[in-house]
Amino acid sequence: QEGADGPVKLTGEISGLAPGEHGFHVHAYGDNTNGCMSAGPHFNPHNKTHGGPTDDVRHVGDLGNVTAGADNVAKINIKDKMLTLTGPHSIIGRTMVIHEKADDLG
Repeated sequence: QEGADGPVKLTGEISGLAPGEHGFHVHAYGDNTNGCMSAGPHFNPHNKTHGGPTDDVRHVGDLGNVTAGADNVAKINIKDKMLTLTGPHSIIGRTMVIHEKADDLG
């Protein structure tokens, strides 16, 4: 993140996924002791409704879908203006979750 008000850029690869779309979210807690159950709900500090990554009204943690190819790898290159790495609504220490199925985006 360049500057406190700049977008956060997420890049990388996730392997071991079934081909197709998978929901991608920041969840509220950084606790993975019981898998996704202990990660809590989508990170939603402003109490908004669920939406897609380009929607004005959405959870901060709503990052849409990533798509895995036939090689079982999803390449991620996301720039998001609602995420932040600083302050009380930082995503640092929270869990990033790749879901088994596609997100309906709202």
